[in-house]
Amino acid sequence: MEKHTVKPYDVVVIGAGNGGLAAAIRVLQGGYSCLVLEQHNLPGGFATSFKRGRFEFEASLHELNDFGSPDQPGDIRTLFRDLGVEDKIDWIRIPEAYHLITTDKQYDCEMPFGIEAFIDKMEQYVPGSRKSMTEFFELCNEVRDAQTYSNSVNGNTDSSYMKEHFPNFIKAGSYSVNEVLDALHMPKKAQDILNAYWCYLGVDCDRMSFLHYGSMVIRYITRDAWMPKMRSHEISLALDTRIRELGGDIWYLSPAEKILTDDENRIRAVRLSDGTEIPTRHVIANCSPHLVFGKMLEEKSVTEQMVRATNARTFAGRGFTLFLGLNKSAEELGIKSHNYFIYDTADSVKQYDMMRKVDTNHVQATVCLNNAYPGCSPEGTCMMYFTTMFMSDDWGNVSETDYFKAKDRVADDMIRVFERETGCAIRDAIEEIAVASPTTYARYCGHPQGVIYGYETADWDSLMPRMMMMKEDAQLFPGLRFAGGYAMRSSGYSSAYVSGDLSGRQTVGDLKREVR
Repeated sequence: MEKHTVKPYDVVVIGAGNGGLAAAIRVLQGGYSCLVLEQHNLPGGFATSFKRGRFEFEASLHELNDFGSPDQPGDIRTLFRDLGVEDKIDWIRIPEAYHLITTDKQYDCEMPFGIEAFIDKMEQYVPGSRKSMTEFFELCNEVRDAQTYSNSVNGNTDSSYMKEHFPNFIKAGSYSVNEVLDALHMPKKAQDILNAYWCYLGVDCDRMSFLHYGSMVIRYITRDAWMPKMRSHEISLALDTRIRELGGDIWYLSPAEKILTDDENRIRAVRLSDGTEIPTRHVIANCSPHLVFGKMLEEKSVTEQMVRATNARTFAGRGFTLFLGLNKSAEELGIKSHNYFIYDTADSVKQYDMMRKVDTNHVQATVCLNNAYPGCSPEGTCMMYFTTMFMSDDWGNVSETDYFKAKDRVADDMIRVFERETGCAIRDAIEEIAVASPTTYARYCGHPQGVIYGYETADWDSLMPRMMMMKEDAQLFPGLRFAGGYAMRSSGYSSAYVSGDLSGRQTVGDLKREVR
């Protein structure tokens, strides 16, 4: 562990993941001192890349939504401008929304960006769907506007204003995706095609809040999706640079061990694993409440309310990713799309249940980055990464002796399914291969069970209740806020940056109130 000069900080951010880095910048822009502590030697958490042979693989980002073009920016590009990092990154536009394939042979659909283009394409696949699709996007626009308002007031929404300006947002707040689509009289086939993005939120459409799904879909379809040329690590390095420009500090190889409290149960310091104590009154944790309340916060300060609130929640998907470097181009191999969703069935409820078990999970969200950025790998080659999730801790039942064989079985199945459903023979072109299991993710980022999606956003813990509970959650332990995938907005790159923005600005508000 590198030695640093110890001094008090107004805020200590634990974890240099997406949310933590964004939160640190907001604290510094607010005029307060900030230190970011990171256990690894690089920033970004999942937002990173790694090299195998002549390929540099993206570790996790498929595409960044709600970004938009320079002259028509989405909320995330606007946020990056405000943070001062937009121009530090080279951006590329993703060519299409998604390519949905179901192995029961019902669907093979390629969907574009842009509301009009999306509706036109849906009408081709499902004649008679235009009216319901148009009403869907109108409702989604209201959802997005309501969330933008909530974010602009740091979650301190005015109920009268919400009722007056966003009445349909309020009406839809307690309903699932499928309930709202049924109410819109959307044909079942159109629902199936529209719901392809569900795996990006990790909850089946019978339990997923319509507000959450509608918010994501409108951001994808209206603002396109974008990607840094040098993978997501380019974003992490830009955020790191910006923190230092603003006078902040980042300590790498510096794992935080304890959040220390005084006799009045107020935060007084963060202790590192080597015993170093950094005085502070405020902590933003870019890690899970299970970790913070279970291990990091001093036991004398952990309340029954914290334990109950945390243990009541359900972990979302555990990650598994296969990375392939291929010695032929995407064109040679016949790989047409950038982003594939390949499901056994378009029924998200049945598919979710099949994803509970290692042996029955054949889902994949698969990317060929070369179809968005041909120069991402050497000429005449291409890169692919295949991701799935396990909706239970079934990977924990894999024995130590069977671990590597189990990884190989899942990876082999991913390749087999992709070849069978697309007709692209990729196996013989494999030059480099790497596999990340839930165990890999647990080890790399310290997430329980290898979870990559935070807490499941379903039923009582969906997006609307989380928005309504923001004030109460902040009172669980004053001086402590959360950012990243386990925070209010849940997981996903765009959500992580928004959560960091929100927790950083809220912490600035906390600091200002202290001196009144």
